[in-house]
Amino acid sequence: MKAGEVRIIGGNWRSRKLRFPARPGLRPTPDRVRETLFNWLGQDLTGRDCLDLYAGSGALGFEAASRGARRVVLVERDAIALRGLQANRDMLAATDVVEVVHADALEFIQHDESRYHVVFADPPFAHDQWQQLLASLPRCLTVDGLVYCEWAQALSAPKGWEVVRSGRAGQVSHQLLKRSEHEQ
Repeated sequence: MKAGEVRIIGGNWRSRKLRFPARPGLRPTPDRVRETLFNWLGQDLTGRDCLDLYAGSGALGFEAASRGARRVVLVERDAIALRGLQANRDMLAATDVVEVVHADALEFIQHDESRYHVVFADPPFAHDQWQQLLASLPRCLTVDGLVYCEWAQALSAPKGWEVVRSGRAGQVSHQLLKRSEHEQ
């Protein structure tokens, strides 16, 4: 795979290549990690609504759409990366499923009224607002909603959250979180 490209690994758009611009902090989720994540989620996301915060290359959101998600919202604050997301959405003819939003992730979730079954959160590794992000996410989740977190090191599940699955691949630590029973 060339620099600036990532391949969709499953679903209707399997093997299609997404192109994205080089941007500071933008690092697409590696194939191996995406494969693990979508095994955890059960491969088929038919009827689910997904939110890809810090969308970057859009690898997670487009992968979810490829696997049948009803709606995928890609949130990106970098204008150049945003144009790449829009170009990939158009190339895949996914305008009926994929919405691209130019916004800061934390500001978006504080104002968005939608509920999501799956939220992908893989900010740049320099991101230091995990506590604020996780505190804000419950209002965006369905009752059985899941949050995928990806960072350089594993997060300790804060109060109100539990780790459903976790793993590490190279420089990437990844976890699937859900709200604790008593917090739902």
